[in-house]
Amino acid sequence: MRQILINIARLGVKELRTLTHELMLVLLIIGSFSAAIYSAATATSQELNNAPIGIVDLDQSTLTRKIVSAFYGPMFKRPDHLTSTEADRGLDAGRYTFVIEFPPGFERDFKRGQTPAVEVNIDATRMTQAFIGAGYIQNIIQGEVKDFLRSAQPDQISPIELVTRVKFNPNLTSTWFGAVMELINNITMLSIILTGAALIREREHGTLEHLLVMPITPAEIVLSKIWSMAVVVLGAAWLSLELVLKGALGVPITGSITLFMLGALLHLMATTSIGIFLGTVSRSMPQFGLLIILVIIPLEMLSGGITPRESMPELIQNLMLAAPTTHFVSLAQAILFRGADFDTVWLRFLALMLIAGIFFGASLALFRRRIASA
Repeated sequence: MRQILINIARLGVKELRTLTHELMLVLLIIGSFSAAIYSAATATSQELNNAPIGIVDLDQSTLTRKIVSAFYGPMFKRPDHLTSTEADRGLDAGRYTFVIEFPPGFERDFKRGQTPAVEVNIDATRMTQAFIGAGYIQNIIQGEVKDFLRSAQPDQISPIELVTRVKFNPNLTSTWFGAVMELINNITMLSIILTGAALIREREHGTLEHLLVMPITPAEIVLSKIWSMAVVVLGAAWLSLELVLKGALGVPITGSITLFMLGALLHLMATTSIGIFLGTVSRSMPQFGLLIILVIIPLEMLSGGITPRESMPELIQNLMLAAPTTHFVSLAQAILFRGADFDTVWLRFLALMLIAGIFFGASLALFRRRIASA
């Protein structure tokens, strides 16, 4: 047993030394856990930010001025007061995403108990701003109208008031969510790529045959590649978590980083086994690259990190329970966002252990079969 562990350790060290000579893979690791995470979190912000807005106020009343004053930064730019003709030209030219038009007699009709209409024109070619901004505008107008009604006619206010409290991300900052999910996705992607590439590199360089004539078993070869590449990815993920997420992006991590790393280690046992499986099936790097596309995209898109699993068909939900990414995304979000402890996520840990064992057994069996038939 002692000799087996020594063999696995020495073979793993060999893999680490070989990796340091692969410049492109080293750059891929560094870029994936630094610039890729930062750009993914900041370049595609889902918040409304400095949206250009125009106001056509045909009423010029106290109520409309009160509503207009509620549109301010950083969500909206300072509103421009326009005529109807200027508003149409501004929308056509793309100068405004939103144009709000108040009809004449808006406040008067409102005080009479009528329901005057407010026209909101939206440039939907700016899809993200249009979708989010429509809800912001509706909430702002309703809130200002409610305040005006409270001061003007306090006896007509409903005794029920809805109070919304947002937990874990009070400002709905998409950067926090995007950074964590990009870290999770890159852990999955790099672990599969590195282990598969390590196996194919052995075959292309002819060193796999050298290993097979040595007193080393296939299990030792597979385990050495798994532990060495898992250490690389785990170390890079920890540095990214500390320097990029917590440092550069200011993402508040409320849970235990140690518990998250333990979950990541179990996840890496499964994904590195997938990498061994794909590396065994592939005959060359181009084939391996094509297989990665077919495997990684479903693993990341259907795991619940991009779209909630509850929004997916029930069949897809059940099938993805066999994927390690589903359980890793769930436990990572629970730990990093909600500060969950082990008692909350132990079922996810158990599922990852079972899946890792199955995937490792399958990849090892295929590797042995390929060697025997070679």
